[in-house]
Amino acid sequence: MSDRPSPHSYLSELFSLEGRVAVVTGGSSGIGRAIAEALARAGASVVVVARREAELAATVRDLEGHGGRAAFVSADLGSRDAVAEAADEAAAAFGEPDILVNAAAVNLRPPMDGLGAEVWDTTMAVNLDAPFLLGQRFGPGMAGRGFGRMIHIASQQAFRASLASGAYGVSKAGLAALARSQAEAWSGRGVTANTLVPGFVMTPLNAHLSSDPVKVKALAERTLSGRNGVAEDFAGAAVFLASPSAAYVTGQSIFVDGGFSAH
Repeated sequence: MSDRPSPHSYLSELFSLEGRVAVVTGGSSGIGRAIAEALARAGASVVVVARREAELAATVRDLEGHGGRAAFVSADLGSRDAVAEAADEAAAAFGEPDILVNAAAVNLRPPMDGLGAEVWDTTMAVNLDAPFLLGQRFGPGMAGRGFGRMIHIASQQAFRASLASGAYGVSKAGLAALARSQAEAWSGRGVTANTLVPGFVMTPLNAHLSSDPVKVKALAERTLSGRNGVAEDFAGAAVFLASPSAAYVTGQSIFVDGGFSAH
């Protein structure tokens, strides 16, 4: 009988999240939900944070159906007080998190000459302030324990203006910079911070585009893969960034876009 370790054992060493705790904002739909499921199936206990309780409860049931350990926190991340309260509730479920995924976002896209302060403030509060505040809440603890993973979901608009990027693009560019600042602060103590950059993904957040078949087709043709993204395309990338294998990957923006940005 061979003494050679099984491929399963090797892959577990590389990517298992057994014993880890993850908090995923925006985890009840779209990319956030796909990532929450991936982390749970890789062994993490997952707390999903979003607004709608029915969707949250359904997500937790699905994660548990895959054998995962899951809980949810219903919160509106547009308020700083609500973010602080949600963070405490999330940590109470399974303990202080090792992994933070910021996928919650609003996608308000008025043209720049019609962009008012209310849209700006709402966009920044959810898309940028909440990830910053959650990082400040959880990052020092991760550093103190010597392991942490922060993963932010950015956008093509963080790097190039298109499709009336407006306040949304600014907020997502801020996320890329936030990851670099977090990496600078904490990577020497075992905490990595990175962004995943989608192309066009058919999710509820992009409903304003996905309802236009002409635009959907044009966006697919812009990729090198010949198709638009789906939420499940982010599962493997998220597990990698959350895993022990990604200890030397930090401060990066990783494009999961079918070659959209390279075309």
